[in-house]
Amino acid sequence: MVNAYFDCFSGIAGDMILGAFVDLGMNIDFLKNEIKKIDLRGYSIHAKKIRKNKYDASDVSITVHDDQPYRTYEDIKSLINNSSLDEQVKKRSIEIFYNLAVAEGKVHKVEPEHVHFHEVGAVDSIIDIVGSSIALSFFDIKKVYSSALPLGSGFVFCEHGKIPVPAPATKELLKNIPTYRVESGHEMVTPTGAAVLTTICENFDELPEFDPKKLIGYGAGKIKSSQPGILRVILYQSNE
Repeated sequence: MVNAYFDCFSGIAGDMILGAFVDLGMNIDFLKNEIKKIDLRGYSIHAKKIRKNKYDASDVSITVHDDQPYRTYEDIKSLINNSSLDEQVKKRSIEIFYNLAVAEGKVHKVEPEHVHFHEVGAVDSIIDIVGSSIALSFFDIKKVYSSALPLGSGFVFCEHGKIPVPAPATKELLKNIPTYRVESGHEMVTPTGAAVLTTICENFDELPEFDPKKLIGYGAGKIKSSQPGILRVILYQSNE
């Protein structure tokens, strides 16, 4: 049985998750073709190998070219359900988005179904979340574990203005999840990254014992800092 362990010593974001899985061997063209099954327009996905703070990593970036409509959770749910994606990918993606909508709804005092995902029409979040779900099926990953998560510091700018780190939705998602403080001066766990991990992870702990035959992938983050700025994902065989 294949399991995955997210080693989040530099935090986690949606693009870092995709980068790590591409680094593990998920072909970027395969990912693009799967994402095309969703009725989204006006974006492009790029991947490249980079050297980041002495680590070789894969950098996946999403560029939005055209104006996008504001999308609610219900809009995104319909997009995913009406796609030709694998049913397990659909189910997992919708579950992640629902948990993100619940967290955003609590912050903004609205029902999850009516939460608006403002940032560029949620294109980034849709590709990050659905892409993560596609990767789990691609590698046939049965169980997912993670290290404790480092909370950054400072402020981040979004549609709602200047907000403290961690963002309110991130903080909501990470209730009862092991975290520790890092004086980074920037965001280390994004709402999307938090939603993916808290939905798919069995628990947050030290790396379990595993078969030495393993794969390790590194996904690059976009922020320049003294932190390594990468996410490490380890795939390993388990006899569970």
